Amino acid sequence: MTLTDLLKNEYVKQALRLTGVRKAPFTAPAQTTHYRCPLVEAGEGLVTLRGYEGPQIPAAEWETLEYTTYSSDPYTYFAPITSPTGKVEMIGAKEVGKEELECVPTPNADKCPTIMKWLESMGARYGRVQLLRMKPNTLRECLWGLHQDNNNLVNPPDNGRIVRIWHELTDDSTSTLVVRQGEFARRSEVRVALPQSQQVVVDSERLWHGGFHAGSHTRYALIASVESSPALNDWIQSQLPTASARLPFQRKPERSGMVRNSLAGASTRRARAMTKTQPPGCWPGTA
Repeated sequence: MTLTDLLKNEYVKQALRLTGVRKAPFTAPAQTTHYRCPLVEAGEGLVTLRGYEGPQIPAAEWETLEYTTYSSDPYTYFAPITSPTGKVEMIGAKEVGKEELECVPTPNADKCPTIMKWLESMGARYGRVQLLRMKPNTLRECLWGLHQDNNNLVNPPDNGRIVRIWHELTDDSTSTLVVRQGEFARRSEVRVALPQSQQVVVDSERLWHGGFHAGSHTRYALIASVESSPALNDWIQSQLPTASARLPFQRKPERSGMVRNSLAGASTRRARAMTKTQPPGCWPGTA
């Protein structure tokens, strides 16, 4: 490991932020007028669902796709299933004069019919959808790379807020999603275990997030940008863990010694309370 690698840690990053040497790419607005799913709000931007229970997704649906990447990220490759141009390329919707929800299928979409059926099963509009192919990385690298997604930059205010849905395709006991309410808000950190088929909803513009896995093999996952709507809230409700199901843990940092489940108890009660003022199935102003 080089000195440069060692310096890529969250403490150096925090110093760079404070001195203005390395500025955050953008500041996400705390409030917007977009409709927000009550269940996502109740989970403070994070909802861990049951594992996917639909038809088995053949490995060919992620292994045979065409991948590309950013020059700045040697660890993660992307296979766009939809994109703003319909091409297998990493380009923002704004760059081609489109909205995030105006993405169209790429040639990769024809190679993954089971994944496409999963997307359609939500009954909600989706925009950018891509498969991720990830090399092993460390927690240090993950925390250096924590980021927010600018999902709603060109999302009209009368649309629902765009959130991300994660679907883990391969199995690695160390695969973990790390989320924080603030980039350096360590006390708010939650770690979500990502076994194969795990589904997670993340308001990735609100939460700082990243992932890591210490295994020796490449892992694959699907991530979809989906519009918040009563239909999506209903789908989330249908995918919540049952009382008898064993939930994947959301793990606090090891130093705290705390372990808790995802959307259980208090979060569910908050969701019920919120639906009294904004029932699922109603857009703002129609309740």
